[in-house]
Amino acid sequence: MHQKSQQIVNTKEIGTTIKERRQSLKVNQQTLSELAGVGINTLVAIERGKGNPKLETLLSVLNSLGLQVNIKLKD
Repeated sequence: MHQKSQQIVNTKEIGTTIKERRQSLKVNQQTLSELAGVGINTLVAIERGKGNPKLETLLSVLNSLGLQVNIKLKD
């Protein structure tokens, strides 16, 4: 199975990716915040590309959506 990879360069793009994935799964913000164990206000801020969430918080949200972070050298 081919997995879609996306290069993200800022927090706004991270938030947009999270929001689009959440919507494609038909999950509302309240449910995702509960699944990820984060506050609703934190999730809203992440989706807007605002705030400065802990890496642990961001990873929890991504994991709840079936997403992951891959780190590599810049091209």
